[in-house]
Amino acid sequence: MKMSTKRRINTILSEIILILISFIVMMPVILAITMSLQHPTEVFSYPPKLFPSSFYLGNFPKALQTVNLGRLLLNSLIVAVMITIGKMITGVFAGYAFANFRFKGKRIAFAALFITLFLPAETVMILPLFLIMKKFGWVNTYWALTIPFMASATNTFLMRQHLLTIPKELEEAAMIDGAGPMRYLWRILIPLSLPILAGMSLVNFVYAWNMYLWPLIVTMSDEMKTVQIGVKMLIDAESANNWGIIMAGTLIALAPTLLLFFTVQNLFVKSLVRTGIKG
Repeated sequence: MKMSTKRRINTILSEIILILISFIVMMPVILAITMSLQHPTEVFSYPPKLFPSSFYLGNFPKALQTVNLGRLLLNSLIVAVMITIGKMITGVFAGYAFANFRFKGKRIAFAALFITLFLPAETVMILPLFLIMKKFGWVNTYWALTIPFMASATNTFLMRQHLLTIPKELEEAAMIDGAGPMRYLWRILIPLSLPILAGMSLVNFVYAWNMYLWPLIVTMSDEMKTVQIGVKMLIDAESANNWGIIMAGTLIALAPTLLLFFTVQNLFVKSLVRTGIKG
């Protein structure tokens, strides 16, 4: 009885601590929401208000109009979706090849792939990538924003490690039933890998959505810039430091990733604790 009471107390304390930590982590987002719903005259009121006295929604249309955030949101969506699809396709096929096929130089190729995980690609490769894009005439186009990031060593590594946990007997049974390598991949491995694929796609989408340095360098016109650059443009445009409009623009840029996370939340959590079927 005493052990049960002690365990219950520890559980309650742990939950209280986690709630407090979550509240601290969420404070910037709460502050952004509060400021975006305040009238410009109320943002700098003293003492500052955690909750607005009245919900003012005028900051959101002003943020969209100031730097044409609608167009920049569309650019980011196109770039993030294309990069995510490209990374998922290359990651699945490459991971499948490393996990299930035998070929000469396999270990060397995987070691070389693994080494690239330690390279800061956006800083080491940014100059060569820009020169290549310029040579191809892709500067200030969607091709330059997406093609260099459509392959991922991380996705390949994660997919390989996941597929190695699936018993070989399953593949042998599929081959006996007449399934070839591609049919085995699409009919059996992909359905078994949905949680980890959802987790990978979410991480890839958020990474692509939040890219700042590369789009800043490779895009010249405002119509081709992404929403993350748009937030900086919004800060520069609001010379009077109207933080209500700036926070509204920031929330608009944040909304798609939050929506995607809540949509695939269950699969994402499963991807953290499930690595395939156990033999």
